[in-house]
Amino acid sequence: MSARTTRTRLFAATTVALAALSLTACEGDGVDSGAPAPAANTSVAGNTNQPSAKGGSGDAKEDTAQAPDSGKGAGAGSAAGSGSGAGQGADSGAGEDQSDPGLPGKCSASDVRITAANAPRPINHLLLTATNTGSKTCALPEYPAARFGEAQSVPPVAESSKPQSLTTLAPGESGYAGVRLSSGDGSGEGGYDTQTLTIPFEDGSIARVTLPSGGVFVDSALTVTYWQTSAANALEY
Repeated sequence: MSARTTRTRLFAATTVALAALSLTACEGDGVDSGAPAPAANTSVAGNTNQPSAKGGSGDAKEDTAQAPDSGKGAGAGSAAGSGSGAGQGADSGAGEDQSDPGLPGKCSASDVRITAANAPRPINHLLLTATNTGSKTCALPEYPAARFGEAQSVPPVAESSKPQSLTTLAPGESGYAGVRLSSGDGSGEGGYDTQTLTIPFEDGSIARVTLPSGGVFVDSALTVTYWQTSAANALEY
């Protein structure tokens, strides 16, 4: 065998060996897409689902975290609603009834008994006494709108006798008003005698008052005072 033939065979063998080594290296690197997927790839595939599971758990935590916020929001809304309801109730109550339930109601003719007596002085004066015969405290009108006989008008009231507040009567208590019947010196006009006296109340009821025996004489000087808490005050004007 010649030396040339020997070199050719050695070169061929070397080429085959290098090809085998190259193929082995390629297989080890997993370059061949036709080779079955190794177990490591299966593990990686399994790991691919893990982030999804973690993601789901994360979503659940996020929902759970949001739930208290949602509850707080609902609570705040409810509290706000209560406040609003409370505010509307105060405005509505104020708008419907502005009166103080602690104040006494107004007297009616059925609540009081009014008597009339001649005052010892000043002359030509009448003292009216209104006594609460009911079971509740009540407030008298500002003054007695006295009508003597067939009079069509209410006598004027002495403004200087106006008290700071209405006269209120507890059961059994009395209020007083003075009536100047006539001028006394003959300066009055349109004088006449009468034996009847009526006093209307704000609710439409009317008290009929018995006058002293023989009746009274009235003229254009007729004047009444506001209701007072004492007889002395009623006869000062």
